[in-house]
Amino acid sequence: MTRILRAAIFDVDGVLVDSPHERAWREALAGFADPAGFTTAFYQSHVAGKRRLEGARAVLERLGGAGAAARAAAYAERKQALIDRLIAEGSFVAFPDAIRLAVALKVAGLRMALASSSKNADAMLARVGLPDGCTLLSLFDADLSGRDVPRGKPDPALFLLAAEAVGVPPAQCVVVEDAPAGIAAARAGGMASLGIARLGDEALLREAGADLVVKSLDEVDVAALAGGVLRARAVTETAHA
Repeated sequence: MTRILRAAIFDVDGVLVDSPHERAWREALAGFADPAGFTTAFYQSHVAGKRRLEGARAVLERLGGAGAAARAAAYAERKQALIDRLIAEGSFVAFPDAIRLAVALKVAGLRMALASSSKNADAMLARVGLPDGCTLLSLFDADLSGRDVPRGKPDPALFLLAAEAVGVPPAQCVVVEDAPAGIAAARAGGMASLGIARLGDEALLREAGADLVVKSLDEVDVAALAGGVLRARAVTETAHA
């Protein structure tokens, strides 16, 4: 696809950092439902990219039987307490390919925004140091992570706010996402979308409408993207990157 691209909007969990969110959701499930059904594929399909209460309700509706809505708030609260502890312990890592892409896009002159449904995104990115002494959080011109919106992803509201915050029309933004719900939100907002399939879920991201799906963000042709073309680099280029 070809269009003018002047801003990049990044999700955080699964895109910039290997966060403990999936672990927290699974471990917090004990007593609410059988955690055995909470696989990575289940997390990607039904929880990733959604707001906390929506995610809790989605899990219990599928795994917890009757009365899911009544117990969702308690499940979400337990999950939040666990994720807070895991982040404080530093139980997460940043993806090197994501850092390289974010730095390259910043250098290329794109406006940069964060738009994660998670209210914990800032706490993680502020703990990730860069070689220049700054933090990963400091690369971004706007941070909408955890912002309350009427509806979460796949509704585009959060991404539209991010575009507004950096002063770029939605049609000139590219969204970097790992969740089908996030890709669908980008599409609904009229934005280009780049899907990162770290979990072998290329098909799900393509079905959601991603313009480009890669297994590593090092595969993205940054020079072409800055020129308005979203594509992967040639295999030989990627191999020698």
